[in-house]
Amino acid sequence: MNKLNEKNVLLEVQDLKVHFEMKAQRQWFWQPPKTLKAVDGVSLRLYEGETLGVVGESGCGKSTFARAIIGLVKASSGRVAWLGRDLLGMSHKQWRDVRSDIQMIFQDPLASLNPRMTIGKIIAEPLQSCYPALSRQQVKEKVKAMMARVGLLPNLINRYPHEFSGGQCQRIGIARALILEPKLIICDEPVSALDVSIQAQVVNLLQTLQREMGLSLIFIAHDLAVVKHISDRVLVMYLGHAVELGACSEVYSNPLHPYTRALMSAVPVPDPDKERGKTFQLLEGELPSPINPPSGCVFRTRCPIAGPECAAARPLLKGHFRHAVSCLKVDPI
Repeated sequence: MNKLNEKNVLLEVQDLKVHFEMKAQRQWFWQPPKTLKAVDGVSLRLYEGETLGVVGESGCGKSTFARAIIGLVKASSGRVAWLGRDLLGMSHKQWRDVRSDIQMIFQDPLASLNPRMTIGKIIAEPLQSCYPALSRQQVKEKVKAMMARVGLLPNLINRYPHEFSGGQCQRIGIARALILEPKLIICDEPVSALDVSIQAQVVNLLQTLQREMGLSLIFIAHDLAVVKHISDRVLVMYLGHAVELGACSEVYSNPLHPYTRALMSAVPVPDPDKERGKTFQLLEGELPSPINPPSGCVFRTRCPIAGPECAAARPLLKGHFRHAVSCLKVDPI
């Protein structure tokens, strides 16, 4: 990873919260609606050319966090700054001007493509929206060049999504995201729906394109081995909170938070002898509801080292750039 400094911060997120009112959960109509805290105070910085991996179990708020950054989900409070400009306070027109710099790749490759459009029109749509002055021939040439860049034959430009495999559909999604030459790509579990061999191809393609185009990536995934392979830094989320953030090598070799340790212990080791001798750190109890999270530290009901003080105060990320942890009982190195 290149040396990162304050001068090349692309994205800065400060105390981002995404809360939803659950009116359907009320027993009586006069009762106030309950609040689902999908994301509850996450802060981070993303640097130019960096890949930030985001991990955590299902329901921890990873996808909601990513969608709030790009404006697909409305944030309740906080600040999201892109190159110093506050995205949350922008008008629709201002968002359109920034949209070409930030694009997204979705989890389900086929469901994210319009089945009534050819792949040529799908990839060309962002160009036609952001650069209407381009001629039809210019758009077609750019689409064919991008198709070749992501490993699709340009002569397939007039085919429809259902004629392609899952891996090819994800390449179409990647081409659509990159056609505007953005600075940041948010990858929302882009390989989880693909076969293992295809996953490797897509991850390698993203890394190649990142080097060639100078991209920054936010890579959301459940597969910790994939995240380790592609990421420079890792953010670990639990129940809408950031519990650990640091350099990939630091987090994987020396996880500090009890939740991170449990996640890392579940990563399979390719050596059979080491795998058999490995100690698993199983989590006790059920995942709490984000509608009624525990007081203080949200992980305390499943934490093996929790004490009375963990119920009284909510821990914040403490530490330094290479490794920070959100735990009252653990000090960063």
